[in-house]
Amino acid sequence: MLAAVGLVILGLDQVTKALALQHLTPGEPVNVIGSLLKFNLIRNSGAAFSLGAGYTPYISVIQITVAAGVIYLSRRLGSVGWAIAFGLLFGGAVGNIMDRVFREPSPFHGHVIDFLQTPHWAIFNVADMAVTTAACLLVLQTLRGVRLDGTKDHRK
Repeated sequence: MLAAVGLVILGLDQVTKALALQHLTPGEPVNVIGSLLKFNLIRNSGAAFSLGAGYTPYISVIQITVAAGVIYLSRRLGSVGWAIAFGLLFGGAVGNIMDRVFREPSPFHGHVIDFLQTPHWAIFNVADMAVTTAACLLVLQTLRGVRLDGTKDHRK
């Protein structure tokens, strides 16, 4: 389940970024659903909200560490909920890692392709949505008392 979700997210992320690069022009937003959703292409050298623009190599290392941690912990998974959450986290992290490692201006300094814009929020991509959804699912599983191995913590 983790691998399937991770691969789907990674594929969607890379395809949508390629389409955004092919069809959008930076600085020329396109209304999709009025002002509720716009396609607005940017190249983000930082993290969320373009914070940490000068720290791209460090952000890359953190994301690689997260992806490696998911792989390491995946051996203990016995819950579909945790597997889906970890798949979303892995696919999203790897999607943005690929940008940072392989895109301009240079390896480990690459800019992440962001193109989805909603009012009063940072411009983001499919990988960002997956990581955010994963975080919500991880909190939900923890609050429900479901352990990685699928057993239930009866104190919760």
